[in-house]
Amino acid sequence: MISAGLDIGSRTIALVELNNLETVRSDLVDTGYSPLETARALLATLPPGATITATGYGRHAAKADFAHRVVTEIKAHALGVGHFVPDARTVLDIGGQDTKVILLDGLGNLEDFQMNDKCAAGTGKFLEVMAGALGYITVEEFGRESLLGSPGTKISSMCTVFAESEAVSLMHKGVDRRDIGWALHASVVERTMGLLQRVGYQTPLVFTGGVAMNPCILTMLRKQVKGLVVVPENPQLIGALGAALA
Repeated sequence: MISAGLDIGSRTIALVELNNLETVRSDLVDTGYSPLETARALLATLPPGATITATGYGRHAAKADFAHRVVTEIKAHALGVGHFVPDARTVLDIGGQDTKVILLDGLGNLEDFQMNDKCAAGTGKFLEVMAGALGYITVEEFGRESLLGSPGTKISSMCTVFAESEAVSLMHKGVDRRDIGWALHASVVERTMGLLQRVGYQTPLVFTGGVAMNPCILTMLRKQVKGLVVVPENPQLIGALGAALA
């Protein structure tokens, strides 16, 4: 029996198609201006009779249109991570617009969770804006270059607008943009560690979402987390995998 999991996020839409428990297809595309149209295009080749479970920001719109059921992002990530790392104790998911920390009991069951506030500070969108402000073409380049920066520069605000203003001001003063990038990444990790500590994180910790592919964030996080930090091969597919498993 085919089960499709669809994670409709603010920046990307992920699809995982399972035949029993075997992954037969996975895909990741930009959300675009019409998330439902993008999702329907992804599902166009789905076999008749397949079950579609949606998660993410667009899950309820998907349920009203074509999905058979929905599952929360918290549940989907818990299931997806539990399948990938059965003894995982904490899930850290940093996506385009939010950060989630999920505490598991070591058997895949949910114990507690925390989410950031509605502000985009510390998320993928924050890093995307800062990359553009510092003249980087891609967020990937921003992460690689920032890893070469030196400590010492400080960014005092986590508000996206104010932090961007600070970054531009520092650049105009002649501060190396790699050092500014280092400071911006450090501010994201500091905010993330606050969420992790609030939930009482334990390891193994599995890092998911698009920001898990940022080498600067990952390096800084591993230096602060006491224990094992694991990144799945494609960290942006975990929510969709969990939805399919649901």
